[in-house]
Amino acid sequence: MFTKIKNFLQEARQEFKRINWPTRQETIRYTVFVFGFSAAMAFFLGLLDFAFLYLLKKFFIKF
Repeated sequence: MFTKIKNFLQEARQEFKRINWPTRQETIRYTVFVFGFSAAMAFFLGLLDFAFLYLLKKFFIKF
């Protein structure tokens, strides 16, 4: 059983050496993109929410 665990850990270590990790600049660029895209989607969905609420108030809810 211990040989299987040892073999697994050795193979996992070898696989980690083959990983192509992104550079610091790539990581920063991807992070900024994700934040920007998330902010844009939040703004877009907020506009849709505002528009639908306005339409509901104008046509269906009469005070």
